[in-house]
Amino acid sequence: MTLTIVGSQLGDEGKGALVDRWGGDADVVVRYQGGDNAGHTVVEGGAEYKLSLVPSGAVRGTTGILGNGCVVNPKTLFTEIDDLRERGLDPDVRVARRAHVIMPYHRVLDGIEEEVKADDDAGDEVGTTGRGIGPTYEDKAGRRGIRIADLLDPDVLREKLEYAVPQKRALVEDVYGLDLADDDDRAAAFDVDALHEEFAAIGERLADEGMTVNCSDYLHRRHAAGDEILFEGAQGTHIDVDHGNYPFVTSSNPTAGAASVGSGLGVTKVGDGEVVGIVKSYLSRVGEGPMPTELDGDGDEEALADEIREKGGEFGTVTGRPRRIGWLDLPMLRHAARVSGFTGVAVNHVDVLAGLDELKVCTGYELDGETIDTVPTTTDRWERCEPIYETLDTWQPFDSAAVAEAGYDALPDAAREYLEFLADEIDTPVYAVGVGPDREETVELTNPFEE
Repeated sequence: MTLTIVGSQLGDEGKGALVDRWGGDADVVVRYQGGDNAGHTVVEGGAEYKLSLVPSGAVRGTTGILGNGCVVNPKTLFTEIDDLRERGLDPDVRVARRAHVIMPYHRVLDGIEEEVKADDDAGDEVGTTGRGIGPTYEDKAGRRGIRIADLLDPDVLREKLEYAVPQKRALVEDVYGLDLADDDDRAAAFDVDALHEEFAAIGERLADEGMTVNCSDYLHRRHAAGDEILFEGAQGTHIDVDHGNYPFVTSSNPTAGAASVGSGLGVTKVGDGEVVGIVKSYLSRVGEGPMPTELDGDGDEEALADEIREKGGEFGTVTGRPRRIGWLDLPMLRHAARVSGFTGVAVNHVDVLAGLDELKVCTGYELDGETIDTVPTTTDRWERCEPIYETLDTWQPFDSAAVAEAGYDALPDAAREYLEFLADEIDTPVYAVGVGPDREETVELTNPFEE
């Protein structure tokens, strides 16, 4: 069977811990979109692994694949693999030959475009990580991208570079009015000969280590052989380029439908499996965009946001940026459950809410005198939404390891009421509850691979 893991909110829901946990029952773990702007922190036996590109299942010894829907920075990939090897692991990571490559000029353009948006005072800056994700997807859609397969043939690679690089140089110099001669680092990103030498060598390493695959064919054969396949989405539903709060979105589709498109395994096979939405028990966000439940008011709200941020370690895995904090937003979860077709949810960071003086959940919005229960389609309308809150009982801190060992009934009564309220509101059962950062600090009610 297949299992697809999807972020239900704005990313940073703790997907890595669940991928890691259930990845032990999988034979293959597939990242189907995104790039090294997506960070997963996995804790195994007290050891912490920060991964931004390598599929989380690599820590468990499963085969990890970066699907054709991903954009790949080979430097990041090799650095993470080498780091894992230095720590005693032997990750088996494959890359789809149809996946697109993040080139140095993509990273430069990403930074320039954000600078321009910030300078025009229009408030259009997205708050990207500056890692070239958007420009790489732009080139993919514009049919001028460079794919992993192109790195394996030096002649093809040069042909592709000679077509793409002059366009990128003209964009920087003629559209943005910048002189590349003023910055040696930026200039090197647009040097065809230097790029060809560097990325042909990358292609040699990929070939020598047997890392590239025809992803669709490879997964079809593994599925036909009866292997269990887990699909790992990066980011979250509400920064999906189609279903999120555009334009404050990523450039790919974290929602479950992309698991088939971004891997090449047929939709009937992917759709025949389980889809589990990962939910953080409150809300956090890195970057710009609407967040109706954000705790950004007076001193008390600010202090509460700081308390949750510190307890939850709410700082970006990739960037280190402090995340914005808010109460759980049920309209967002209803939208996420619909667009991905959740068969279950896993709720993380329940321990972080323990000991608070108050606990609220947003059950709907007031918008232009109307009550609505889901997220509007436009950013402008979402910005005008006022949250409707329900106040729930709080609970005291508990021993995470003891609760994880004893099971669901060992959770405080108010915590269970919180979880059951959430499940009823989105009409989706709770499969697991994260009560601490370690994989073992998870209360599992249902293993989706055993359903």
